[in-house]
Amino acid sequence: MEQKLPLPPFTLETALQKVQMAEDAWNSKDPERVSMAYTKDTEWRNRTQFINGREEVKAFLKNKWEKEIDYKLKKELWGFRENRIAVRFEYEFQNKEGRWFRAYGNENWEFDENGLMAKRFASINDLAIEEKDRKFK
Repeated sequence: MEQKLPLPPFTLETALQKVQMAEDAWNSKDPERVSMAYTKDTEWRNRTQFINGREEVKAFLKNKWEKEIDYKLKKELWGFRENRIAVRFEYEFQNKEGRWFRAYGNENWEFDENGLMAKRFASINDLAIEEKDRKFK
């Protein structure tokens, strides 16, 4: 049986830990590593895209990080209750043409009893920025 500690129900300490673990994993830009935090049948809404299952997550992330160069993410706990966590985040990346962007958004996460994320709903907006205006270097 797969488990990803900490397990729900979350406390402030374990919710903060879960958020930091997610930030660290996403900043690794390793689709395999990131995908292992999700259930095999995970359900995502990422912007307007619907993604179902760990294999689709891996393919999505591989494609994402091929297009979003120099990706750097910061996540912040917004709230939590029982097996759910809400975060807000921002990340920066450069596209293949060399243009910089900062993306802002919110995510709602729902975990199963084994600490794997079963649902992830992300709303994200992009802002074109100048390289001199980057926060994350």
